[in-house]
Amino acid sequence: MSNVVVSTVEGPIAWVKLNRPERLNAMNGPLVAGLSEALEGAEADENIRVVILHGEGRAFCSGDDLKDLDAQTACEADTQAWVEAIQNITIQIMQSRKIVIAAVHGWCVGGALEWAINCDFRLFSENTRWFFPEVTYGLFVTGGVTALLTKQVGPQVTKELLILGERHDAKKALETGIAWKVVPDDSLLDEARQLALTIAKRPCVAVADVKRAINEGLHSSLEDAMAQETAATVRGFLTPEAQARAKEF
Repeated sequence: MSNVVVSTVEGPIAWVKLNRPERLNAMNGPLVAGLSEALEGAEADENIRVVILHGEGRAFCSGDDLKDLDAQTACEADTQAWVEAIQNITIQIMQSRKIVIAAVHGWCVGGALEWAINCDFRLFSENTRWFFPEVTYGLFVTGGVTALLTKQVGPQVTKELLILGERHDAKKALETGIAWKVVPDDSLLDEARQLALTIAKRPCVAVADVKRAINEGLHSSLEDAMAQETAATVRGFLTPEAQARAKEF
């Protein structure tokens, strides 16, 4: 596994840490591949009951690393592969038999925010700042959020968040239901650990069945939404306007 994603085991908990602090844990090829590998390993380990996803340094994850934009848009096939790799993380999180907790602090932007929304529980620290920048750049969101957010917070709020792309604080995340709980900055990981240990005491088959039933019942159109997102995101990545705006940012 790449050192840009560090996975450690603590009893029934797999701690999966995004570890590119010098780039605010921005998403690049090695990070996405490393996260996929870590999630796959946790899924295969019968002793692990809960996964906690968190970030090193000053951010959970600042979204797509725009320094890699040229590589991501070299040709349509490369763009398609990149977007599908990002979308695969959503599938791994949401179809996992394990409960996945997002412990979010600092910046949580774009694709990273979408991954957090895919998680079963979302703990935000008080210093969290989050937003969806994609539409502002002429791009599109991933992670199934066009389906997930609409059903969680309603179409009006979803349009506000995705189209306006404004930056928000942890209080807004709690008000909209994007955050399950907001906690002091210095207790984020302790709170995540306590939640994980509580969940780990529950019968694992029943927990997995509840997760699957809820996700399948509420989000029956998730795959269709993600297919549309993938096509729209690929188109967005390949437009000159979006590439120019991303480079300017």
